[in-house]
Amino acid sequence: MQSSRVPEMEPYARHVLVCSGSFCNENRAGRVIYARLASLLQREGLLFGPTRVKRSEAPCLGVCVGGPIVAVYPEGVWYAGVTLELLERIVCEHLKAGRVVEDAVFHRMTAE
Repeated sequence: MQSSRVPEMEPYARHVLVCSGSFCNENRAGRVIYARLASLLQREGLLFGPTRVKRSEAPCLGVCVGGPIVAVYPEGVWYAGVTLELLERIVCEHLKAGRVVEDAVFHRMTAE
């Protein structure tokens, strides 16, 4: 039986995708990054309201080397080799203050 409910989603400012697969990082460090992201977003006040950041865990983002990989949209900025320290910078500098962590970017989505 199908539900007659229509899905709803609160608006959000950014969407963060974290690769948690084992191809780009054998020890699946992306899972640790994904778990820590939630507490950092909460600490920085980014879970609700107009600055809300949505997070999603993906088993593979198709890079398969240099993980953990984190992608931030709508900017289309991709970070590689994300450690807990770098994640802290991404949350505070990019997600909260709006400044991309340039020294950690390995790819930018281009609109063509």
